[in-house]
Amino acid sequence: MQTINLPQTLSIHELKKNYQSKTLKPEALFKEIIKRAEADKDFNIWITPPSIEIIQPYLDGLKQMDPEQTPLWGIPFAIKDNIDLADIPTTAGCAEFAYIPSEHATSVKRLIEAGAIPIGKTNLDQFATGLVGTRSPYGETKNALSPDLISGGSSSGSAVSVARGLAAFSLGTDTAGSGRVPAGLNRLVGFKPSLGAWPVKGVVPACASIDCVTVFANSLSDAMLVDEVVRGYEENDPWSRQVKRRTNALPEKILLLKEEPEFFGPFAAEYQRAWESAVGRIKRLSIPIEYIDGSYLSEAAFILYDGPWVAERWADLGSFITSNKQAVFPVTETVLSNGANPDYDAASVYHAIHKLQAFKQKAHQQLKNAVLIMPTSGGTWTRKQVRENPIETNSKMGLYTNHCNLLDLCAIAVPYDDTAGDLPFGITMFSGNVNEHLISGLSDLFLNGVSSSLNKTTTLVAVCGLHMRGYPLEKQMKDHGAVFVRESKTAAKYKMIKLPSLPAKPGLIRENDSGVAIELELWEMPLSELGSFATLIPSPLGLGRVELEDGTEVLGFVCEAIATKDVEDISYTGGWRYL
Repeated sequence: MQTINLPQTLSIHELKKNYQSKTLKPEALFKEIIKRAEADKDFNIWITPPSIEIIQPYLDGLKQMDPEQTPLWGIPFAIKDNIDLADIPTTAGCAEFAYIPSEHATSVKRLIEAGAIPIGKTNLDQFATGLVGTRSPYGETKNALSPDLISGGSSSGSAVSVARGLAAFSLGTDTAGSGRVPAGLNRLVGFKPSLGAWPVKGVVPACASIDCVTVFANSLSDAMLVDEVVRGYEENDPWSRQVKRRTNALPEKILLLKEEPEFFGPFAAEYQRAWESAVGRIKRLSIPIEYIDGSYLSEAAFILYDGPWVAERWADLGSFITSNKQAVFPVTETVLSNGANPDYDAASVYHAIHKLQAFKQKAHQQLKNAVLIMPTSGGTWTRKQVRENPIETNSKMGLYTNHCNLLDLCAIAVPYDDTAGDLPFGITMFSGNVNEHLISGLSDLFLNGVSSSLNKTTTLVAVCGLHMRGYPLEKQMKDHGAVFVRESKTAAKYKMIKLPSLPAKPGLIRENDSGVAIELELWEMPLSELGSFATLIPSPLGLGRVELEDGTEVLGFVCEAIATKDVEDISYTGGWRYL
């Protein structure tokens, strides 16, 4: 029997490396996870805790998967219990509401198909209504680092499962900040993609029009790997849309608010000092800073709970709550029943929509090629303080989060230095729904001191033929240290020809106006290997700039135009795999 010595927290990349070196087997890892979950029972992390009965079918499924082709092979993840896992009850934090889904939520399905292993369903603020992690009949989820403090909500159990080393990543949801506040309070990265970028099919709605599925992880790179797997349009999801995340880049400027942030709670002074220190680091990034009036962000946020938007929650849950008042957590019932306020009529909803549209336009104009940075939260509370004053304490936690989804922004919460002892502090980066590459690029720079897309130690290489996965020359990519990143397409400016070589191979030629989009793969290769790799490329092929469908350019295989004579044009296939 394999004995293992797992680190305190789990990393996707480290687990994959240990699997590849045969120093770790999935069976041993999951046995240890179940043991850890039992030891952490008092943290109230789970509604359906990890068990071999849940995990074993997915472990068995790994035998049918190629670890080289499934980027999350054997990686444990937790699921917030308002997201469906087939054949396991979905409670949304209310036993009387529970149902057993017959299929996975789309996000869960994509992760499982990529080899990830679901380990259990996590505790949450009931019906995803709250930012504190205490509003659950399954117990208050304790902070992973300081159990007397709140964990943040509503994705409390999901965040704590990662911070306590039970999962390498977890799924949460975010309507008002639930994918960001728990990250900030538990020293995690919390990524909230743009609305519709990740499917919400199979998620119990809070406010369906602005709900997002999110990820918690211990590193930015882990969170971005999960994003690559989950992102994509789902035709059976009415809220889904095609949102491409481009290659990491840095913004032209950073936005900070003219107004001094409000800090609160028993550690207000510590949080303020941490924010001032974080601003110091931001200023050392050598990116221009502009100070803006952010009062409209607070006005937009006000609409979510103190305006007619709360009626959207009531529209989905009102009939259940009316019929099952004894089953609903008291403070949750108070908040949600406000959605039945007769003042929130159709006219008030349209007034709010029109006001938000103006705010949305202003935000997206300000955030064109820019990133706004704010504290993830202005403080924290003890769980006792929240019990004594549940409404106001919860409201304070959303000061810097509630505006985000209403204004159709993307966001990443990242940790900064602890304020004192085990008291984490974090900041959040916001931008428009087409600028996810800017918040990920800037987060990388802030966390690591250098942006991995700009550090000149690696480069993206686009391949469109025999160097793709499963083809004979894939070995050359791996021999030169290249790692597959994702599938992509060229801009609609290229044609593909079939070269008369043995074996046959494609040639990619830029055509501009008469071209089409060609499927390809993006690999990341060390720059130190690029020269020797290039010597293996036969004429008329070579390396040049290839424009992708999102307008960015990467290094890739191109073909000299002279090679087009007496060759077959195979552009109609859309890619070498379809020949």
